[in-house]
Amino acid sequence: MYAVIICGGKQHKVSEGDIVSVELLDAEAGSTIDLDKVLLISDGTDIKVGSPFIEGAKVSAEVVGVQGGEKVKIVKFRRRKHHQKVTGHRQWYTVLKITGITA
Repeated sequence: MYAVIICGGKQHKVSEGDIVSVELLDAEAGSTIDLDKVLLISDGTDIKVGSPFIEGAKVSAEVVGVQGGEKVKIVKFRRRKHHQKVTGHRQWYTVLKITGITA
């Protein structure tokens, strides 16, 4: 059984027991959250598709923690002008463990 959910503006295909990194959520490690924006649920034979969401469906997840993503370097360079600017960015993610899918 799997589901397609929206979390943080992105779609994720999840099934029970999966560990997923989503955009940073305001939740503490060890807490349980319910994701109710479910687009699709499939159990192998039957597929339910929402328009846009499935009424009453939810995905339960446990917050494992917060994790930093890969560091990205941003380089701005102008040739022959003695100008170079280097900055960096590191996106933070919330790591979720999917505990249940209910339709």
